[in-house]
Amino acid sequence: MLLAADVGNTNVVFALFEGREIKARWRIATDPRRTGDEYAVWLLQLLKIEGYSSEQITQIIVGSVVPRAVHNLTVLAEKYFDITPLVAGEGAAEWGFSVDVDQPRSLGADRALNAIAAHAKYEGDLIVVDFGTATTFDAIDFSGAYKGGIIAPGINLSLDALVGNTAKLPRIAIEAPRSSSVIGTNTEDQMLIGVYWGYVALMEGLIARMREEIGRPARVIATGGLAILFDEHTSIFDAVDADLTLEGLAILAERAGKRGAGA
Repeated sequence: MLLAADVGNTNVVFALFEGREIKARWRIATDPRRTGDEYAVWLLQLLKIEGYSSEQITQIIVGSVVPRAVHNLTVLAEKYFDITPLVAGEGAAEWGFSVDVDQPRSLGADRALNAIAAHAKYEGDLIVVDFGTATTFDAIDFSGAYKGGIIAPGINLSLDALVGNTAKLPRIAIEAPRSSSVIGTNTEDQMLIGVYWGYVALMEGLIARMREEIGRPARVIATGGLAILFDEHTSIFDAVDADLTLEGLAILAERAGKRGAGA
């Protein structure tokens, strides 16, 4: 079985794969200082609870946008699973597609993994929208090449900035507004309208501009925790695929295994 670790700025998501099927997943807050031993105490218990053992894991892959976390996850893999992990984008787990931007090495692992999985699952030109700590919009052409994209503040970051820099505005939950009206009659509703409908307008506007610039029909694939929330009130998404990044790790590990077998 494959153990995949997707290290984001906010959370680390571990997923256990059999082939390309996710059998279990676990989430922990990202902390670059967390040691391999600390990961092991937590992860080995969760594996046991789900009915799995460390001996069943034959391959480990790490995709990370937090470089400091990679070392400790490597310690976890080598010490507790006796496996040298693949690191997404390096060695046998290199991306394997063209990155047509000014600084190819600056492409985040999560965005590269989304590109791999989206191209493997969907045809034609694609725009992938990932709702994470930041919201990213990525253009992948019909050949699978990464053409560039957009980085916008995530909706929670936007809300944190609004609340943290004002004296009287309260913290509110991110949820779909109960009404389609964009004229609020109290502070909380006005904030929710600004954050939610403002974000919908941002997405629709940027995607329309990206499609115009691409010049060909492009399908829009949404991923990340808040994708479903926004899908309720916009028709801009052609598909919502919550596990795109994890599936990218599984595809990359599968390719790396084939390279190793052919070596």
